[in-house]
Order: sequence, then C-alpha cells, then structure tokens
Amino acid sequence: MSKIRVLLSTSTCPWFNLAVEETIFRSMSANQRILFLWRNADTIVIGRAQNPWKECNTRKMEQDSIKLARRQSGGGAVFHDLGNTNFTFMAGKPEYNKTVSTQIVLNALKKLGINGKATGRNDLVVTVSDGDRKFSGSAYRETLDRGFHHGTLLLNANLTRLENYLCPDPKKLKAKGITSVRSRVINLCDINPSINHNMVCEAITQEFYAYFSETVAIEYISPDTIPDLPGFKEKYSQQRSWDWNFGNTSNFTHSLDERFTWGGVEIHFDVRKAHIWHTQIFTDSLDPPPLEAL
Repeated sequence: MSKIRVLLSTSTCPWFNLAVEETIFRSMSANQRILFLWRNADTIVIGRAQNPWKECNTRKMEQDSIKLARRQSGGGAVFHDLGNTNFTFMAGKPEYNKTVSTQIVLNALKKLGINGKATGRNDLVVTVSDGDRKFSGSAYRETLDRGFHHGTLLLNANLTRLENYLCPDPKKLKAKGITSVRSRVINLCDINPSINHNMVCEAITQEFYAYFSETVAIEYISPDTIPDLPGFKEKYSQQRSWDWNFGNTSNFTHSLDERFTWGGVEIHFDVRKAHIWHTQIFTDSLDPPPLEAL
C-alpha cells in the first residue's frame, strides 16, 4: 500500500472542499501522508472560533453573493477567489510536521521563481522593494494521532474585493473569539506573471513526491466523483448549514447609534447563537415616548 496520496478537487464550492478535507482527515490511515489541493470561488473563510459579523462586511457579502464558510481549524478570516490556490497536508503522528509541509511549498515556489520565506507561526512572505509582503496564511489542526496544515496562496486574487469583504461594519461590537490580523499582501503574479493554479499544483505535487521518494496517481475529486469517504454527506450538510457558518458563534453584544436633530439614539442588542435575544434603546431626546413605544 502506498504511503502517500494526492487529491485534487475540481470543485470550487467551499463547503464541498472543506467537507472533503475534514472527512479525509478523519478517515485517513494514520501511516499515510496526504496532499490535498483545491480552490474556492468568491468566499470568505473564517476560523472555527471567529464571529462573522466582527470579521466581515456581511451585508456587502450578501449583496454580492459571496459565500461564508467556517472551517474546522482556528486562525483568521481570508478571502478566496479563483486567484487563490489552497493546500492541505495531512499526516499521522509522530511524522506530522508542519515545518516539512511549509518547506515543500517554499521549494515548489522557488522552482517557479518565487523566493519566499516563513515568518511567525502562520505566514509566508516575499521581500520586495518596500519590505516583506504576505502571500500565504496558514492554519493548523491536531488530534491525538494526526495533524493537518492548510493554507492559501495568493496568485492573482482580486485584492480590492478582499478589502471590501474583510472590513466589518464600523459599529460597536463586543465579542470573544479570535480576531484576524491584517497584513500587507501581494499576489505572486506580480513576481512571476505567468503563474497560475495548475502550475502551482503541479510544482507542489512534484515536491511532495520528491520529499517522500514516491509517485502516485492524482485522485481528482468533484461532486460527481466523490471518493468513498465515511460520513461525507453529513459533514457536507453541516459545512453548508446556516447553523454552522453563522449560528456557531459565541454570544456577543452589538450596538447601533445615530444622532438626529431632536436627539441621539442608541440601540443595544444581546446576541446568542446569532439570534437577537434582548434589545434596549437609549436616548437623550426631550420627547422619549415614541422611542419608548418602539
């Protein structure tokens, strides 16, 4: 039996890809090393512990039909379009080592003329004339006997749209959970104009083969060619559900305020599992009865 496995998704649905990733991780043999390559169309992906209203401009996302997907791992919010390539490395312990997977990606990019480097815990950057620019962020997940490292590579993503959707409504929101750290980013096509998804997938796959000294046939995955993955349908149903993506948010408070010619109004919301639980209105108006009635 081969010790390695390479899977490539031809679907661009985030809920499908995240469900595939999770079910592979749960069902894989502990002695296998797996590479999964994929990309999503027009999606904000948030970490397991994040609040979508704190991270994203959810109103603009709805207007522009941008999907929200909550992944199983931690970390911050990222915007995916077809200008991103996503990678996932999985392995059983004690062989699981995120340093190895990071180096495989860096080696692959070096073959494509990109001299990147790892910085901090999660990021890959490239040095340009005005300093380091981030082109990749990662997140990690571990269980007792296995672990995975997944991340995104900015190839030619629409960075303007990224800023549009990752800027939450500037109203007062107090919430627990992980908050994303914004970084100066760069598309790798600014360094190598010919770079594309297929080229990057091929380079990472070849470096994966070289590291493990083994070559296997790539398994192509789509909604029409789903491999036999135990529990996939249930996981796919969860990944695309409102309860998981929005409802699985810790309790938080949110307030709106506005000043009119006749006085100011503040509305405070207590939110539990993404449902408004309690509301209170405050005003300095000299004629409060209409607001009291509201």
